[in-house]
Amino acid sequence: MKNIIFVAPPAAGKGTQSQIISERYNIPHISTGSILRNEIATGSDLGHQIQKEIDLGNLVSDTLIIELLLKRLRNNDCINGYILDGFPRTVNQAILYDKILEDSKSQIDYVFYLNLPIEEAYKRIVGRLTCSNCQTVYNYMYDGTKPKVEGICDKCNGLLVKRDDDTKEVFEKRFQVYKTETVPLIEYYKKQNKLYEIDSSISKEHTFEQIINILDNGDKND
Repeated sequence: MKNIIFVAPPAAGKGTQSQIISERYNIPHISTGSILRNEIATGSDLGHQIQKEIDLGNLVSDTLIIELLLKRLRNNDCINGYILDGFPRTVNQAILYDKILEDSKSQIDYVFYLNLPIEEAYKRIVGRLTCSNCQTVYNYMYDGTKPKVEGICDKCNGLLVKRDDDTKEVFEKRFQVYKTETVPLIEYYKKQNKLYEIDSSISKEHTFEQIINILDNGDKND
C-alpha cells in the first residue's frame, strides 16, 4: 500500500506529480482543490462559502476540509492507497489526520516535500497565460514558453488571458500563508521520519524521477 502526501509551495507542481504518480501506481489522486471545486459547482450555500474564502486567498476551515476528505476516502478505490494533494496544509490538520489514521489502524507512508525557491514560484504563477480557446498554457517570463506574438496563442490564434488569481498580490498572500501555515509541516513529518525532500525546480520529469526512485526502490530515511 502507498499512502502519499505532497507538501509544496505554490507552483511547485504537486498536482502534476500527483496525477502521474496516480497513473503509474493505479491509486487515486485526491485533490482537496478538486473536492472543493466540486462542492462549489453544486451551487450550494457551502459551495458559495468556500468560493468566497478561496477568492480572498484564505484557507478553508480544518473541520470542513476533513469532513469532505473523509467522505472521499470511504470510496473503494482508496483501499490500496491514495495520494493527498493539498492536505494537510497545517500542522493542526496533520495532527487531526494522524488521529484518524490511528483510529483506523492506517498510516501515511511517504511525505514528499517539493522544494521550489520563491523566485521560481513567482515566475511560474505571475507569468502564466492561458489560451481562452484551446487552453494551451504559456509563460512570458521564460524564453521557451513565450508566445510568438504577444497575447496570441501560437496554436489557434486565440486570445491569451491571465487567471484572476495569477497576480503579484494574490501570489504574495498565498506564499505568506504557505510560510506561516504549511512550512511547519516539513519539520512535523521530518520528526516522524516520513519526509523526502525533492528538488522541483528543474523540470517535471526530473521531479518525477526522484519520486519514483524512492517509491520503486523502497528507499527509507535514515
